[in-house]
Amino acid sequence: MALKKKKASKAPLVKTKTVAKKSSVKKAVKKTATKKPIAKNQKPKVAKKITIKKIAKKTATTPIKKVVKKTVTKKVISKKTVVAKKASTKPVVKAKITPVKKITAKKVEPKINAAKKPIATTPKDASVSSTEKVVKIGVKTKKQVVTIAPLPIIEVSNYPKHKVKTVLISQPKPESDKNPYYDLANKYNLIETFRQFIKIEGLPVKDFRAQRIDILEHKAVILTSRMAVDHYFRMCNEMRVTVPESMKYFCINEATAYYLQKYIQYRKRKIFFGHQTIQDLVDVIRKNREEKFLLPAADVHKEKICEFLDVINIKYTKAVMYRTVSADLSDIKNLNDYDILAFFTPAGIASLKFNFPNFKQGNTRIACFGAATANALKNNGYRLDIYAPNPKNPSMSGALDDYMKESNKR
Repeated sequence: MALKKKKASKAPLVKTKTVAKKSSVKKAVKKTATKKPIAKNQKPKVAKKITIKKIAKKTATTPIKKVVKKTVTKKVISKKTVVAKKASTKPVVKAKITPVKKITAKKVEPKINAAKKPIATTPKDASVSSTEKVVKIGVKTKKQVVTIAPLPIIEVSNYPKHKVKTVLISQPKPESDKNPYYDLANKYNLIETFRQFIKIEGLPVKDFRAQRIDILEHKAVILTSRMAVDHYFRMCNEMRVTVPESMKYFCINEATAYYLQKYIQYRKRKIFFGHQTIQDLVDVIRKNREEKFLLPAADVHKEKICEFLDVINIKYTKAVMYRTVSADLSDIKNLNDYDILAFFTPAGIASLKFNFPNFKQGNTRIACFGAATANALKNNGYRLDIYAPNPKNPSMSGALDDYMKESNKR
């Protein structure tokens, strides 16, 4: 009886153990189920799986354990694959982007620099090798590039350079004291004489009408000097022609433009001017190429202006309104009293030959400004000692100063 009681007492203990085991399994399952969505990292989940497997082996096989295994394994596998994809995509993108940028930045720059260098040097070499001078007027278009023939080479004599004391300049006496010729006189103690060898006469109306030029047909005027301004308005008054207010004036320099105030109101008219040459007015003239231009000139004038207007294809009419005539030089007794004679126009050389047909140059030195004046001097059988403009001295006063530095050393 006692043994039976012992067996009976042991039986319920076994049952309690199994129940406790079952309850512990259930609690473990509940814990895993509740903690699944909270945990995100991989390490703690792996530890829970291991605990579940150990408990499952000890306990009896139940359908609950199989379900737990399947669900846990599926979820873990899915998370592992997702993490692997993300980890694989990030380094691949970085590896592709970084090497491409470095390679392109290094290779492209030297190719561009190598291509630019020969292009920049080729036009410079071509311009230097050309025999003609290229004058660029403006930068806007290529049409503003005009080719001009180089200046002719003028030979000067090697006559001995004696000391200079007296100079005759074939120009009117300057009104102001600020003049380069006065500076030469003070520098070298010279005796200077200003005397015009030519005079300008207005062309009579009968001779102008013979040219058959209608002034009012032209809506623009090109004025090259103050003399041209005076004779243009003189001819209009003698022919009883009123100049319209819409007339456009193109002056060769600013002084000529301001001289128009003598005849018109400066502000109300359309007046354009350059620095010193007709080439400075190319841009303005081209803008008004539809207009017909009038060019008042003398019977002896520079053909460069007409040639330049022909190159630009401008419609113009050359109107001779005044002429140069030899002046009366009877007050000058002997030209050999002067050490230097300075001439500026071919008409001055013609006046020299007309007034002094028996003149012999001897020790008198002659200076000429411009190639046409120098050629006229040589054609009349005289010697050329000083020439301007030259590369060193663009003006007559500069050429005389350069000559006297050597002649007046002592």
